[in-house]
Amino acid sequence: MKKNSVFLAAIFALAFVPALLPAQQPSALPAAKVGALAPGERIANLGTLKAQLRKYHECTCTCGCYTRDLDLQADRAIAFLRQRAAHRRPQEKLALILDIDETSLSNYQEMTKADFTYDSKTFNAWVDTAQAPAIAGTLRLTREAQRLGVSVFFLTGRPKAQRDVTERNLRAQGFQNWQQLILRSPAQASATALAYKSVARAGIAAQGYSLVLNVGDQWSDLKGNPEAEFSIKYPDPYYFIP
Repeated sequence: MKKNSVFLAAIFALAFVPALLPAQQPSALPAAKVGALAPGERIANLGTLKAQLRKYHECTCTCGCYTRDLDLQADRAIAFLRQRAAHRRPQEKLALILDIDETSLSNYQEMTKADFTYDSKTFNAWVDTAQAPAIAGTLRLTREAQRLGVSVFFLTGRPKAQRDVTERNLRAQGFQNWQQLILRSPAQASATALAYKSVARAGIAAQGYSLVLNVGDQWSDLKGNPEAEFSIKYPDPYYFIP
């Protein structure tokens, strides 16, 4: 038993010889190599991404910050609407379709408070406060549309139960005299945003309107039949809705 113990001790000591070598003998160690990064290592750290989102939204330069990007898109929308209104046919009814969240009203205050996580109860409580600020470019666009005689339709994924607070929030932020505010009915609760909004646009067209311009922050606000003649997508790096 003693012999076996000595033999095992010797093996154990040999196994750890490299760890006991002095630092001045690096030649005795094999060259260290770093393997290829695992796929997950190529994804930016979540904390880094959140810091980038805050920097993008909160910066005040004109070099590509969130507010600047929104204004550029709103200006494109206004330029198109002016051109299209100048070429309207006699008796033609023109419609501008606007999403609400991150298109007409900003929920950034709620998003940062929630650390960019989504909880429906917390978000709905925020909506119920009716305190979301207007996105300035969209307010300019809306007023220009009305000056040009273009009817404004708000088309949102919010449920019908939030109609009163949504109307109150819009009016408090300067949006007035829209043609219609369309919200999800309970029967549409399980539909994707793309499917629900496509059906809603078809309903606007059925009222005799030409869908000339659609503005939203999600591709699901803009895609699907029927599409508007021209669509503008606002930047939204904060969340994605299919």
